[in-house]
Formats: sequence, structure tokens, C-alpha cells
Amino acid sequence: MGNRKILVVDDERDMRIFVSTVVETSGFEAIKAQDGMEAIEKADLDPPALVILDVMMPKIDDGIQTYRRFRTDSKLSRIPIIILSAIARKTFLHSIRLLSPHRGSVLPEPEAYMEKPPDAGELSRLISKLSAAES
Repeated sequence: MGNRKILVVDDERDMRIFVSTVVETSGFEAIKAQDGMEAIEKADLDPPALVILDVMMPKIDDGIQTYRRFRTDSKLSRIPIIILSAIARKTFLHSIRLLSPHRGSVLPEPEAYMEKPPDAGELSRLISKLSAAES
């Protein structure tokens, strides 16, 4: 069946609980992290099938930097990512273009982008679709 772990990264406790509940009702195990550093550490120890990442987090190593770390780390770069954010998709995509690691190379776009608050049904469909692609 493959990897059944999904990493949920959000600094807001209520949103972590909501997203984790959707993950678990979709038949997966939710691994929670409240900031980018914790997310990278947990993913590095035990790479998940999928990451659901909030963009607007208070620490300097926020969601956009965390996204960049996932995409530029050889061990983690293939893990699909769903971005969950209060900011518009266009704003996020502009931000990752500014953070591209080398001149001329661009960070790949996330596999999915959802604005907050997420719809549980839509999130569940994305989880099933993207985690199936990995196994």
C-alpha cells in the first residue's frame, strides 16, 4: 500500500487539528509540525507520502522558505506538496520565483494549492489523488 504518512505543517493549532482530521478520515496517518524547522526535521527522519504546508507562519523560516527547502533537498524534493494558505496562489508563485536557487532555474510549482479555509471534501480528494501518485 506504500507510505500512509502525511505531514501537516501549520502554526495554528485549530488548523492543524482540522487538516489532521481530514487526513485521518481519508485513511492516512497525520504527522504534525508547527513550523518549518520541525517539518524538515520530521520529513528528513521519516519522509511522508505528502506534505500539507501552510505558507504564512510567524518564524523567519516560514512556509515559503520551508517550501524552498523541500524542493531543493535531494531526499525530500520528490514529495508532493499541497500549499494551504490565506494568500492568493499568484502571490505565492511570485514569491517562489524570487527564491529560485540559481539564476535561470525556477522552483517547481506545488502539486496543489488551496486557499484557507479549505473545503474538507476537496482536501480529502487531493490527499487521495496525490498520495496515490507516490505509491
